[in-house]
Amino acid sequence: MSTEDKIKNAAQDALGKAKEATGTVTGNDSLEAEGKLDQTKADLKQSGEKVKDALKD
Repeated sequence: MSTEDKIKNAAQDALGKAKEATGTVTGNDSLEAEGKLDQTKADLKQSGEKVKDALKD
């Protein structure tokens, strides 16, 4: 996984956590769900990159 991809995935995960927390605090279910979705997307991307790395070895 390239360093750039790691940074992008970490940023998306952090943004998702922030959205989820904000949604929880404000009672905004939509924002909370969006945050969880962003985190899931970041996790899937990281998993895909790990598979690519494993296949390279």
